[in-house]
Amino acid sequence: MPDSSASFVMPPDWHQTIAIARSPLGDRFQAESLAESLLLENLGVVRPRDVRDFPVLLFLDEQGLGLQVTGKGAPGPVRAEFVTGKMGYRREHGGGAGQLVAKAVGLQKTRANLHIVDATAGLGQDAFILAALGCRVTLFERNPVIHALLADGLARAALNVDCAAIVERMQLMEGSSIDWLERAGGEAADVIYLDPMFPHRDKSALVKKEMQVFRTVVGDDDDSGSLLTAALAAARYRVVVKRPRKAPAIAGPEPTTRTEGKSSRYDVYSIKALPPQ
Repeated sequence: MPDSSASFVMPPDWHQTIAIARSPLGDRFQAESLAESLLLENLGVVRPRDVRDFPVLLFLDEQGLGLQVTGKGAPGPVRAEFVTGKMGYRREHGGGAGQLVAKAVGLQKTRANLHIVDATAGLGQDAFILAALGCRVTLFERNPVIHALLADGLARAALNVDCAAIVERMQLMEGSSIDWLERAGGEAADVIYLDPMFPHRDKSALVKKEMQVFRTVVGDDDDSGSLLTAALAAARYRVVVKRPRKAPAIAGPEPTTRTEGKSSRYDVYSIKALPPQ
């Protein structure tokens, strides 16, 4: 876990927004370690519905670490989950070969074991799909809360016999992906994948639970243009950017091509052809 806030982007009201807590079955030692490393208050054993002083908790229970909104009627926790749920279903039914992210990265055109940098990993779902399809994936998540969730999810998945080999191909890094890409220089990875947080301005639209909770602790990515510039300078074959389907492209060069789905699209910036094998 991180031991310094210098590696991460810390929200301005960090300590008033979120605290550490656990259920009676939550790991006490993990809660203490998180509170110490993230410099957050440890509330001990609580019921999230009873908490009034913090809108969000990093909450440990028997299922691991979750991001939990407090108060009565709040939705359940958001976790990085790879063993069960949606990711488990995909793993059991082809590993995600039909997913648009696999097409955008170019896995239908090459059998090479690509090295992919997921520069904005979030809860790691796209990275897990790509790793399940044989890619080696380096993940960056600069927000310390989301990083903690992702680290916990990967640790739990590594203990599962069906996920362990996939997780071995995933390396979670600390710090800013922009800094890493700029230091690494040209051809640091075969493909660089970006999924920056996009401003959600439609007040009447309902966004899914993950996004509602994410925005409480993350906000929007205001430096996506700088990230794209760094990615284009460091990728060997292509840069892939995930966007809401009707959103403008990130400021910079026009994408070479686009792959569209129902709610999102992938802008592909080709540098040179992928290897056939």
